[in-house]
Amino acid sequence: MSILLILAAVSTITHPLARVIGRSVFVVAAALLAAITGVLALMTARVSAGGPIVEAFAWVPELDLTLTFRLDEVSALFALLVTGAGALVLLYCARYFDVREPGLERFAAVFMGFATSMLGLVLADDVYLLFVFWEGTTIFSFLLIGHLTRLRTSTAAALQALIVTTLGGLAMLVGLVLLAHQSGSSLLSEIVAEPPEGAVGVTAVFLILAGALSKSAIFPFHFWLPGAMAAPTPVSAYLHAAAMVKAGIYLIARITPAFGDVVGYRETLVVLGAATMINGGIRALRQFDLKLVVAHGTVSQLGLLVMVFGVGDPRASFAGFALLFAHALAKAPLFLSVGIIDHSTGTRDLRKLSGLGRRMPVLMTITVLASASMAGFPPFFGFIAKESAFTELLEVGHERPLALAAFAVAVAGSVLTVAYMGRFLWGAFAAKPGVETCRVAHAPGWSILIAPGAFALATLVLGLFAPVADRVLLPLVSDEAAGVKIEHLALWHGITPALFASVGVLLSGSLLAWLLSRTTRRVSPPAERWSASHAYWVSTHFVDSVAIKLTSITQRGSLPFYLAVILIVLVAALGGTILVTGEWPSEYALVTSPVQVPIAIVMVIAALFSLRARTRFQSVVLVGLTGYGMAAIFAMHGAPDLALTQALVETVTLIAFVLVIRRLPQRIGHRASRPKRWLRAGIGLGVGLVFGMLAVIALGSRIAEPISLQLPELAYAGGHGSNVVNVMLVDIRGWDTMGELSVILAAATGVASLVFLSTRVDNRPKLSRRDARRAAREHLQRVADPNDPARRMTWLLAGRHLDPARRSILLEVVVRLIFHGLIILSIYLLLTGHNTPGGGFAGGLVAGLALVARYLAGGRHELGATVPLDAGRILGIGLALSVSMAFIPMLFGQAALASAWVDLDLGIFGSLPLVTSTLFDVGVYLVVFGLILDVLRSLGAEIDEHEEADIASFEEEGVSSR
Repeated sequence: MSILLILAAVSTITHPLARVIGRSVFVVAAALLAAITGVLALMTARVSAGGPIVEAFAWVPELDLTLTFRLDEVSALFALLVTGAGALVLLYCARYFDVREPGLERFAAVFMGFATSMLGLVLADDVYLLFVFWEGTTIFSFLLIGHLTRLRTSTAAALQALIVTTLGGLAMLVGLVLLAHQSGSSLLSEIVAEPPEGAVGVTAVFLILAGALSKSAIFPFHFWLPGAMAAPTPVSAYLHAAAMVKAGIYLIARITPAFGDVVGYRETLVVLGAATMINGGIRALRQFDLKLVVAHGTVSQLGLLVMVFGVGDPRASFAGFALLFAHALAKAPLFLSVGIIDHSTGTRDLRKLSGLGRRMPVLMTITVLASASMAGFPPFFGFIAKESAFTELLEVGHERPLALAAFAVAVAGSVLTVAYMGRFLWGAFAAKPGVETCRVAHAPGWSILIAPGAFALATLVLGLFAPVADRVLLPLVSDEAAGVKIEHLALWHGITPALFASVGVLLSGSLLAWLLSRTTRRVSPPAERWSASHAYWVSTHFVDSVAIKLTSITQRGSLPFYLAVILIVLVAALGGTILVTGEWPSEYALVTSPVQVPIAIVMVIAALFSLRARTRFQSVVLVGLTGYGMAAIFAMHGAPDLALTQALVETVTLIAFVLVIRRLPQRIGHRASRPKRWLRAGIGLGVGLVFGMLAVIALGSRIAEPISLQLPELAYAGGHGSNVVNVMLVDIRGWDTMGELSVILAAATGVASLVFLSTRVDNRPKLSRRDARRAAREHLQRVADPNDPARRMTWLLAGRHLDPARRSILLEVVVRLIFHGLIILSIYLLLTGHNTPGGGFAGGLVAGLALVARYLAGGRHELGATVPLDAGRILGIGLALSVSMAFIPMLFGQAALASAWVDLDLGIFGSLPLVTSTLFDVGVYLVVFGLILDVLRSLGAEIDEHEEADIASFEEEGVSSR
């Protein structure tokens, strides 16, 4: 858990750090991942000696949701692969990217975020936590694949990968929920130990397989991975060779021992894996782009891995783990080498590359080592792993004929592997007759060769010292291997059928590679219209067409139409339910206090007069009056918090409406026809009756004591606060508040996107507070001089920027006097809201109203001078603070959003209670304040600027016409 927190923290500071130190941030990140690899290696030794390491942190105890992490032999080795490979790829990035690479900071931060998600995925034992990290890798991979935002191919490939893997992930989520419900535990280790049976269990397993197969690009989901090669080379080397696509293999390896006997499980994996391996190998032989040769080869090897694990025998699984690590160690340097070739020569087309081996001998040596291991030549680890797979498949074949079929496909696919790797080497480094020797425009430095060289060297070292790898991999299947003999990894087992198969594969593949190198013709491809990629594009085009047609029918651009549809459905659904049930209370009271009557009369009259209003401003004010009436009712019935919040929200809403309607015609010119007016009256009457009946039924149907009677005691005992409403918002129901904050951010983003033409970031020159105060002091000095003819009173920071025709000295003086008082009041409401009416929401609204007053008096220049910060950052800081206060208690063994407090004795001034949930409330305060600032900038300042530009253009047109 601590390792993940460190990685997550580093991910958040990587972006600003990269702005300061540039490409060196990759070296720092690589050093961190290397250190974590060392720590994990030590922890792996502890696991081997003393068993799994488990850490659990209560998340939502009431729902039995716990963040559980488990480090055992399988997760430990995958974690070492994730961090070790990540460290080498990051080191490669330090020299791969140019110092002026656009989006370099974003790439570094997203890469670290992906590494964190991938590490969390392999360490998570709770299936819900596993899914969170699973989708985290999906999102981060989308951002990494689409790093080159200027290229349409890059963004299209990123979207394709996102859609395919997300659909599979959603299917997997359903399967995980079913398994957890059926087994009574959400821990993967317990589910695998006692797998549920029956139809539900079978359905859940195949839904999980859908997610795993889509993640690992197995047929029919294989098409997204080659398209993702539009990403930068480090992304391909890490995500698609050593990390992301291995997530599906990891999950299959986890659940196969428990669910291998499920009907159709083995057959599904073997058949789909076989189809993927053969299809990927053939397509690799078709490519002229070196990166696509390696990409389709990756798809082919993933098919082999799924097929071997899918046999469902511990002997085959042992060989599968060997193959998995051999593939990662060999495929990553191949991608890195392609990146170096591309940077050095400016092309990846093997038809244009010639004589590169003589010009770049070190790179050629590294690539030959990796290719030899990938093809399965001795003495590399790839040969040992592949021979182990042949041996175990033949051995298991005596018991399961399915393993013999897998062996045959593995041999045929391995022939294709040798062939396309031979063609890859020939295309990259050989001197081709009739092709001009390519120029090396940018010779690679020695430092960029460290990462691919380390990977390639590892394949050779593990091959020569195979018994070491054997001792590391054997514990992975030791629990399931009781009663069966597993052939140990070794460079020489004698004359065996597997050896004959390996020799035959190498000879046949080499011959095929030689034949293909003699011609520039590709292997004849199948028709593209029958490919899975074509099916994907046809499906997405169909969805787009349906969406466009449906939108043209439903989205007419008429707000009355939208409201009518929504309200008619509401009346039909709720009203129909009420009429069908017919459960009415035996007694109810329409009026509980005499004060309600005059307030209700005022609200009704205001609503009726709003229907007859001739101007938009009248309508807004009359509708707002009904809201203030509700605030009065709340205040009369002992709910000061609700009354305060309702009044503040109504005021802010009224101001927002005024900001909008000022750009609209003053009068409501169009009057609806009589039939439409009757229809609208009927809808309104129906909504009123339905909600009135709901209120009567809800108030009269209570048969037990309400839970609210216990809330005061719960608020004080659990949240150390006397204000029940505020304690509920920031403590008891803090998750609801966090969701509402997210909605507020979405609303602010939506409003800004409707107004700002290019970016919501305020890039206009701002009048700094220092300059504004200096100008104000100078002007006040001039005001004090009676002989100065230019004196003019100003009470605002940006007062001198105002048009004299739009100024109101009275308003400026009032705002100057009340602004600081409103800010102090907002802080008071924030800090005392835990025990008295107020809180972060009300305080943020008051601070926002102070900002509104400043804007109304001084315009957009005053707004920029008052708050020179970007609204988006204020919103982000507020949400981040609230989220942090939700998760920090978990570091101390407490539940999420748990509160702690201390009472400070201030002597004669009494005591000051300090509660941690107040910091959560500070986040709420910032979010509300940021929302109002964003609305003022979008509906206020931005529209002001548009209006000024329109006036200026009209004046210019008038001058030119004269």
